[in-house]
Amino acid sequence: VLKASPTIVYSPYIPTTTRNKTQFSKPIFHNLNLQLPCFTRNGSKSRLFTTLSSSPISTTESIEPPMPEVEAEVGKERFDWYSQWYPVMPVCDLDKRVPHGKKVLGLDLVVWWDKNENEWKVFDDTCPHRLAPLSEGRIDQWGRLQCVYHGWCFGGNGDCKIIPQAPVDGPPVHTFKKACVAVYPSVVQHDIVWVWPNADPQYKDIITKKKPPYIPVLDDPSFSKLMGNRDIPYGYEVLVENLMDPAHVPYAHYGIMRTRTPTVKVDREGGRPLDMKVKKLDINGFLGKQDWGSSNFIAPCIFHAFADVEVDQENGSATSSEIAPPPNRRLSLIFMCVPVSPGNSRLIWTFPRNFGVWIDKIVPRWIFHIGQNLILDSDLYLLHVEERKIMEIGATNWQKACFVPTKSDALVVGFRRWFNKYAGGEINWKGKYSGALPPSPPREQLMDRYWSHVVNCKSCNTAHKGLKALEVILQIMSVVLIGIVAVTKQNMISMVVKTTMASMAIICFAASKWLAHFIYKNFHYHDYNHAFV
Repeated sequence: VLKASPTIVYSPYIPTTTRNKTQFSKPIFHNLNLQLPCFTRNGSKSRLFTTLSSSPISTTESIEPPMPEVEAEVGKERFDWYSQWYPVMPVCDLDKRVPHGKKVLGLDLVVWWDKNENEWKVFDDTCPHRLAPLSEGRIDQWGRLQCVYHGWCFGGNGDCKIIPQAPVDGPPVHTFKKACVAVYPSVVQHDIVWVWPNADPQYKDIITKKKPPYIPVLDDPSFSKLMGNRDIPYGYEVLVENLMDPAHVPYAHYGIMRTRTPTVKVDREGGRPLDMKVKKLDINGFLGKQDWGSSNFIAPCIFHAFADVEVDQENGSATSSEIAPPPNRRLSLIFMCVPVSPGNSRLIWTFPRNFGVWIDKIVPRWIFHIGQNLILDSDLYLLHVEERKIMEIGATNWQKACFVPTKSDALVVGFRRWFNKYAGGEINWKGKYSGALPPSPPREQLMDRYWSHVVNCKSCNTAHKGLKALEVILQIMSVVLIGIVAVTKQNMISMVVKTTMASMAIICFAASKWLAHFIYKNFHYHDYNHAFV
């Protein structure tokens, strides 16, 4: 059952046969019946973005010269980070009974369910009284968001409903504008809460003018769409470019994600040349082309890779097709990358497919998340350190410091060109941060799963509590069985019964120890040593 799902161990980056240089100029998808998704996003058109070449001579022409041009064009059309919709959290991982504190673009937000208006609300996570976090509050019996510091309550429009310390016969101070909480425009789309990071009243109805990027496959009931989320201890730009890089999969995720064995194997892992290129790069993102399918970067958050697949019925694995595949079998990989603060980001992922949908209905979500978190952990430390090296040289100098001579880096280079050209090589934090990265924590804290994922995932949190309870039950059973054997007189029960009870006690104790190890390894900390893989 688990092998039948590509979301655990099978690579989304599955290379096909090698094409020679004369074939590269031809369309690489003429044999694939791909259904390219449409996105409701307006953007200006720009010139064709040429692909990287694998030859050293053309590399100098295609990589180095454009950089001065990119730097010179910064400012002509500047990306506005605060005029975009950002995904906050999947609805499936939000509890309607409590407020949730989240951070997006450095903004402290509180997400809570307004039962009076029957919708999710996103407020500034600050009580106007003494600036206490509203996310540490509660939702009272009237469905109001209550600050638990002094009991101030707020309605769905941010208006203060009551100030308990104000005299009933005194002036209505709760109606003053300063008693209100800032409300951010929000909407639920694709079962995800989205926020517009500007609380100015002029954006109150922004949803009527501009909507979050629409991905049709996420609204198709014939597709499975299990979601996951995790807080990542490295920045937004490193997260995005890593997800765009299929060449690292056989190495950084060796033994975890399966890739097709190349025709000519040059090493143990099976790395090979990849034909990749970027087209139509403009302020709204770009389109990518790969051997195995196509992709879209929809600025600033979404990277969507998609390809039709055939399924190996013998072992249930997903493989890319070198011939026209059945048009009714499709797979997408959708990553939503959220800038949180310098050195921190949030990843929301979903891999919709219209085959093997029954698997997601019987296998709990936390089972899939074990494998997916292991994939994230296996290159987490590498990227955390890499980000600090990039910071030392300066993000705008990335392409001068990094040597990227092959076509497999085309999407990464494309993203960095977009980031430098339209965002000036940095995220606009509006002066909240100096740009310096936070100190690196110990490795075990850096790769912690509990606070970065488990507490934010309803399925994993429930499983964690259930498994911990089972661990305690097994320990109690072990003690009780040993106690019964110890206090029971010799002539009251037979030796066979005593031996059986003692054996059961040992089994329960051993099972509790194994379960404790399983819980720690899969819900707290799982190191990944590449030297011994």
